[in-house]
Amino acid sequence: MDTIRVLLADDQRLVRAGFATMLSVEDDIEVVGQVTNGQEAVDFAASQDVDVVLMDVQMPVMDGIRATELVTAEGRGKVIILTTFERDDYLFDAIRGGASGFLLKNADPEDLVAAVRAVAGGYALLAPEVTVRVIQQFASQLGGRNSPPAQRQPSPEQQQKQALLAPLTQREKEVLTCMAAGLSNAELATKLSLAEATVKSHVSSLLAKIQVRDRVQAVVFAYESGFIRPGE
Repeated sequence: MDTIRVLLADDQRLVRAGFATMLSVEDDIEVVGQVTNGQEAVDFAASQDVDVVLMDVQMPVMDGIRATELVTAEGRGKVIILTTFERDDYLFDAIRGGASGFLLKNADPEDLVAAVRAVAGGYALLAPEVTVRVIQQFASQLGGRNSPPAQRQPSPEQQQKQALLAPLTQREKEVLTCMAAGLSNAELATKLSLAEATVKSHVSSLLAKIQVRDRVQAVVFAYESGFIRPGE
């Protein structure tokens, strides 16, 4: 397996040092750079071969949200957002900006390593705690738009998304509902009494049908389409 090249972007030296120490003991992971702001992250990713960027949100010069947008738009690497929930309102913006995962800064070393490997392998990752906060933030953004279904007229964008839901099987809809609640594949398998391999197959199928690239985007889709409504 090729070595996963990781860039650390955080304005706190101790945080960078801690993550570097956690990752440096892994044979298949190499920390190729450490930067202190979003602009440096964008510049580094543009000039060096980077697989995964561990991106802080609040940084000087350029914040992690804008940096994520620029890095992912150019295909310069996958981004995992690191958060302490000091700015919950950034999380949903980061999803829209192309982030592939969210991780708490106090995550266990094994969770950090697993997240880097998962995202490098093309998967998306939402820590359960982060999923809850993203959903809460999304609900607050919707605000007054949560009128009763009988009075709500779907927007043209919502109608397009709802059309993509039509081909989903009942099982795929159950999987999407569970994904929106933040369940992992293992938790999905237990809840739905399925083999984990079967769950992975359902997830891949529904992602293709609703035309999103990963689980993170699927959660966004579930809410934006009206398939899941905040508070349900």
